[in-house]
Amino acid sequence: MQRMKILQLLQQAGVIAVVRGNSKAEALTACRALIEGGITGIEVTLTVPEAEAVIRELKQEYAENQEVVIGAGTVLQAASAERMLMAGAAFIVSPAFDQATAELCNLYQIPYLPGCATITEMQQALKSGAEVIKLFPGSSAGPKMIQAVKGPLPQINLMPTGGVSLDNLADWQAAGAVMVGVGGHLLAGSPEQISQTAAQYKQCWSELVKNE
Repeated sequence: MQRMKILQLLQQAGVIAVVRGNSKAEALTACRALIEGGITGIEVTLTVPEAEAVIRELKQEYAENQEVVIGAGTVLQAASAERMLMAGAAFIVSPAFDQATAELCNLYQIPYLPGCATITEMQQALKSGAEVIKLFPGSSAGPKMIQAVKGPLPQINLMPTGGVSLDNLADWQAAGAVMVGVGGHLLAGSPEQISQTAAQYKQCWSELVKNE
């Protein structure tokens, strides 16, 4: 799947679920519940035990669903990124920008979404080919940060992650976020509750985009 197609699918998904878990089974259950609820962008973090196997299994399970995009998150170095790409990850997310990881993702034509908190970091990431930059931590920056950044960098595409909830989703979207990353708020409760929450996020984001 080419990079631009993956980026289009991520933007269509709107809400990217950041999945953590204490076991492979827990992570798989959460991912399936999220997808059942309508979330089609899934970021499996490397803090999940056997994250590589989780990604590989999900890729196989949802191979016929062209809307579901499975990526890897909390990727700290290029060696880890390459392992995840070989497992089938369609995109790579990092908590901070890493030049070697950016170059690797460019080589494989896979989207790299690095975490940045300053204009300097964002400018470096843009120079290195990042089409979407993770504004992290979003809880510290707030929606006004997107508006501030888009002054000198109007071409930038930002995905706030951390501190995004149903209560402030509209604020992030109105500020100019192209998508959002959501973790803990999506993963609380039983699989049924996770699916219900996922459906709420999906519906809310879809309505916001439709009405802009």
